[in-house]
Amino acid sequence: MDLYEHQARQLFQDHGIPVPRAEITQSPKEAREIARRLGGRAVVKAQVKTGGRGKAGGVRLVADPGAAELTARQILGRDINGHRVRTLMLAEPVDIAEEFYVSYVLDRAAGGFLAIASARGGVDIEEVAANHPQAVARIPVDRAEGVTSAKAGEIASAAGLPPRTADVLVRLWQVLVAEDALLVEVNPLVRAAQGHILALDGKVTLDDNARFRQTRWGAEDAEDRDPLETEAATRGINYVKLDGEVGIIGNGAGLVMSTLDVVAGCGARPADFLDIGGGASAEVMADALSVVLADPAVRSVLVNVFGGITACDTVADGILAAVDRLRPTKPLVVRLDGNNAARGRAILDARAHPLVEQVATMDGAARRAAELAHTA
Repeated sequence: MDLYEHQARQLFQDHGIPVPRAEITQSPKEAREIARRLGGRAVVKAQVKTGGRGKAGGVRLVADPGAAELTARQILGRDINGHRVRTLMLAEPVDIAEEFYVSYVLDRAAGGFLAIASARGGVDIEEVAANHPQAVARIPVDRAEGVTSAKAGEIASAAGLPPRTADVLVRLWQVLVAEDALLVEVNPLVRAAQGHILALDGKVTLDDNARFRQTRWGAEDAEDRDPLETEAATRGINYVKLDGEVGIIGNGAGLVMSTLDVVAGCGARPADFLDIGGGASAEVMADALSVVLADPAVRSVLVNVFGGITACDTVADGILAAVDRLRPTKPLVVRLDGNNAARGRAILDARAHPLVEQVATMDGAARRAAELAHTA
């Protein structure tokens, strides 16, 4: 679960990381009052869970309360990279002397955490990382030891950060541990003209598996979740909406990921990631098809199942149950292999539904699904 900037900012403040004064609002008139409380000038920032807000016009410096209200009217309701702006944060402006980048992120390959820091922070940090990798320090962090003052000094030195940033590095690690985060990022961490260090922007990603410990977050992300993802979650289905035209259903995350890659290699775009799991029933299969077929962007569906605990005849029964219930108009390409595959194929052959087509191999099924999506 990603947090909004204002939520990340509150976590930083709770753990003693200096941040500028700020307030949030959903009202242009209230934006005027907040700017007045902040001293007149303010930075108006769209609260959306995506990058590139500044370049998209979602972050603006205003000179007075009247300009704050006008700017709020212009930004509220705007679409930024597919995210509708519903909330604004107005922050006290800061005279910046230097901008830095600091973060801790889970390194899944290494089974630990990585500190990433640079003395060249700001909106172009991605370009810095790509074109000047030597300017970005990557320091492994031992999970048991954590980030002590000595470790923070090591990270700051490697990245070329001022020594006084070490305290922020220690406290940022405390945010990660206390909040069960997978990522904590400050960009930019700045040295103000007066010399003090401030976190001007923040990003925090929490571990969904730790929600039972982090109960205060509840359903804060519900308004940003795609309606189909919400529907799938209520049915206990692992579904992620993607920007494509071929619906994907498989059993097992590895198989589904491979299927996405093969479809993309055939010149089509996957419309989703949907894993029915290892012990899915015919009802789960039917529910999965319901979710995928409800996506108006889907032009064809690829069901790729390797039978194990979930036998292929069960999958076939679920497909036919969904077809009877939903009366789809989009073609389905089915590849069954493994446990009870022959029986599953026979079930589909016997029904001979005009929209259900079987292909023996994953590559062949992906090619056919891509062809159907392009001709639908």
